[in-house]
Amino acid sequence: MSEEPVGGDLSRLRQLNASAVLRELRGDQPLTLTELSKRTGLSRASTEDVARDLLGRGWLAEVAPASGSVGRPARRYRFNAGAGRLLGVDIGGHKALALVTDLDGEVLNQTRITVDPEAGRRERLAVMDRCVAKALAGAGVEAGQIWSTGVATTGLVDGSGKVMLSDSLPEWSGVDLAAHVRRLVPGPVRVENDCKLAALAETWRGVARYAKDVVFLLAGLRTGAGLIIDGKLHRGFANWSGEIGALPAAGWLQAPKHLESWLENASTSAGFESVFLAAREGDRDATRAVRGYVRDLAVGASALVLTLDPQLVVIGGGFSRSADVMVEPLRRELDRWCLRTPEIRVSAFADEGVALGAVRLALDEVEATIRTGLRP
Repeated sequence: MSEEPVGGDLSRLRQLNASAVLRELRGDQPLTLTELSKRTGLSRASTEDVARDLLGRGWLAEVAPASGSVGRPARRYRFNAGAGRLLGVDIGGHKALALVTDLDGEVLNQTRITVDPEAGRRERLAVMDRCVAKALAGAGVEAGQIWSTGVATTGLVDGSGKVMLSDSLPEWSGVDLAAHVRRLVPGPVRVENDCKLAALAETWRGVARYAKDVVFLLAGLRTGAGLIIDGKLHRGFANWSGEIGALPAAGWLQAPKHLESWLENASTSAGFESVFLAAREGDRDATRAVRGYVRDLAVGASALVLTLDPQLVVIGGGFSRSADVMVEPLRRELDRWCLRTPEIRVSAFADEGVALGAVRLALDEVEATIRTGLRP
C-alpha cells in the first residue's frame, strides 16, 4: 500500500466521517453524494469533501453514469476493492492452502500444496513459503501489494502470532508464525487457531451468516471447535476457548479410532473418506464405525450446546464432505443429552473454510484501519 488510506493530518472528526462513508459503501450498490449524506447524517458539503479525499487516496472509485439518464447525472461512488490485496494462509498437518483476494474477499487465486504429516518444522514452513509464492504469482500480485495477511494454524496461538502448544504437531509448538510470514509479505500479519477461523468464515459467508450464537465443529483427522457468541468470535481470556477436546471424557481424542479400526479391518490403504462412502452404500461395519465416531463427537458437542445454547451447530472440516451420513446420528445423540437440540447444518466450504477465515482475519485488520485512520 503506497499511501495512507486516511492521512495522518486529518482530524479525528474527519477520520470518523471517512469511516462512516466507507462503511456505507461496503455494500454492493454504488451511492450518490446525496444518498451518502442521508445515510451517514453528514452534510452534503462534508460528504463531498470526504469523498474527494478518499477518491484521491484510492479507497473509492467513481462509477460511470447509468446509460439513458436525462440531464446531468449525479456522481456515484463505490468502495474500491481493487486498491489492495489480502492473503489468507492455512498451514496444517496435511496441507498448505493460500488464498489471494481483493479487499472484498473475492478470491483471485487459490493454491494448495500437500504436506507430509511427518514433516518437521523447517520442511513445513518451506512448503508454506512455496504455497504463498505460488499463490501470489498465480494472482499476478507482488508481495508489496498485500495490505494484510491472516494465518490459520493448528494449535493454541498467543496474541503475538506464536504457536504456544500443538499436540498434533509437537515440533510446531513455539514457532513464531507471524514473524516468519512477515519475511514473505509486508503489512500486518495476524495468526489464529484454525477452528476459530473456520467458525469466523461461516458467520461471514457460510451457513451461519444470520446466526448470532454458533458452535462450529471441525470434523476431520482431528476434532476441534470454534465458538461464535453474540455474533462475534469468542477467543476467551487466554485464547483457549473451544478446547473441550483436551478433556478425555469429551470423547474427541478417541473418536477417530472407530474409523481407523474399520480401515485396518478392511485392509485398505484408502483414506477416511472410504469409511463414509462404505457407510453410505450400506456396509454394516462402516455404518457402525461412523456411528461410533459420531457418538464420541456428540459428547463434547453436547457439553458445548448445553453451555452456550446456540442457534446453530455447524459441521465443517475434511469430513464434512460426508456429513450426509453424520447429521442424523449426531442429531439423535444431541437429542439424548441436550435440553434443546439446535439446528445442525453442514459447511459448504469443507476444508477450505479455514483459509477463508484467515482472509476474514486479514480483512478485519483493514477495516480497523478504516475506523482509526492508521495505515495497515
